[in-house]
This record gives sequence, C-alpha cells and structure tokens, in this order.
Amino acid sequence: MHIGLFFGSFNPVHIGHLALANYMLSFTDMDEVWLVLSPHNPLKNKNQLLDQNHRLHLVNLAIDDAPGIRSSNVEFNLPQPSYTINTLVHLEEKYPQHRFSLIMGQDNLQNFSKWKNYLEILNGYNIYVYPRPDATASEFDNHPHVHLTQAPLMEISSTFIRNAIKEKKDVRFFLPQKVWEQIDALGFYAS
Repeated sequence: MHIGLFFGSFNPVHIGHLALANYMLSFTDMDEVWLVLSPHNPLKNKNQLLDQNHRLHLVNLAIDDAPGIRSSNVEFNLPQPSYTINTLVHLEEKYPQHRFSLIMGQDNLQNFSKWKNYLEILNGYNIYVYPRPDATASEFDNHPHVHLTQAPLMEISSTFIRNAIKEKKDVRFFLPQKVWEQIDALGFYAS
C-alpha cells in the first residue's frame, strides 16, 4: 500500500489540510494519507503549540470517518524534537509492507537542505509537493523523486486561524465544524 505522510503541527488542523490530503488521495497513486502530528517541529517554537493530545483529538474530529485519511501519533513516542528521517526509519521497520512518500508544501522544499539527513530522504522516498503562497522554485524541483502537484493553492494557515481567534474573529468556516465547536467550547487559542 502506498502511504502519503503529511507531517505537521496541525495547530490547529483546518480545511486546507483536509483539502490537500483529499487532493493527494484523488490525484496521485496514494492509497492512504496519514496526518502525522509532530509534537515538536525543530524549526518551530514549541511555546506556541497546543498540547499534542489536544491537537491529535482535533485531527481525529476533523477526519472523522473520511475514507483513506487517518491520523498518526507515531512521533509522540520518538525522541524530540521530531526529525522526519527518524520517523521514516521507524515506520519502515513497523510497516515493511507499505511504501511511504512525503507530502510537503513548496515552502518546505525551499528549506529542505536544512532538514536532518535530507539527502537520505530525497534519495529514498518520493516527495509530493503542493504549491504555497510566495514560494519560489527550489534546487530540488527537478529531482526524479520530487513530484510537483497541481493541488489548489491554499492561502489559509494555522497561524492565521490562531491570530484570528485571539482577536475574537469568527473563523468557523475555516475549520471542520466539529473542530471549531471543540476549539470554541474549550477556549483554545483565545489567549
């Protein structure tokens, strides 16, 4: 089975994440997309993250029973900060029957050379890239394992949503309904 790994902080998960996961399922040869929740991305500030279990719960509410999309907390039990190469090695050992590919934004591809063991990832896995606002071409665009997709450009971000919630703006339509209801009920991101 071909599994697309969509890594992210999902802080919070929003409709853009789900639209991209759905695109990868429908327009590539992926059989499933796993939303791999990163407890701590080494390139991000951990202080701005909602607790990992709350974020995982929101992801599970978002995907509900969506066919082909599932959540993964595999990085919760791995050393932190989370390095993609370590997660890939772990998943390969745990699920030798699957073939794994990465799903990433074009902005991440531009910074890919900063990732730990990026050449090992690049040469060992296919990477499916979705467009991001203001992202430009990267040195990896023509690599045989890099697949630039025609996914719709999503100009929505978790940062935008967090900031809007702090400013008491109504962002309910940027989030799956159950996710919005949970965030609103528990006051997540309000301060």
